[in-house]
Amino acid sequence: MQLILDLDSDVPIYQQIRDQVIEAIARGDLTEGAQLPSTRQLGTDLAVNFHTVAKAYDLLRQEGVIRVNRKSGAVVRRDTTSGPPEDGFEERWERRLRTLLAEATVQGLDATDIARRSSTVLDSFTPTTENLR
Repeated sequence: MQLILDLDSDVPIYQQIRDQVIEAIARGDLTEGAQLPSTRQLGTDLAVNFHTVAKAYDLLRQEGVIRVNRKSGAVVRRDTTSGPPEDGFEERWERRLRTLLAEATVQGLDATDIARRSSTVLDSFTPTTENLR
């Protein structure tokens, strides 16, 4: 797993880490049972404080995407083949989606362009799109 951080971004580093782990799982680069680097190791690799990585891992744990324990460390709990989403996920996701679509609309993208771009991004997550078809 290769993570690339944008230190000039308005998006906090822990959020960038969380988002890139989610994208790696969606692409199939990380599958259920895959071990993630320790917080200290990833912090060293990315040249960030390990507490920043721990915050990202904690978000992923709260979302049910990874499990963390002292012996095995952080391990992917869910991948694109793990079955239906957990309770409440769809409602939370739809609220975030509504905001993203509103941002695109406010910035002047029309519905056709939004749909095209959404389709292109969704297609980049091959395992997910294959499961939806």
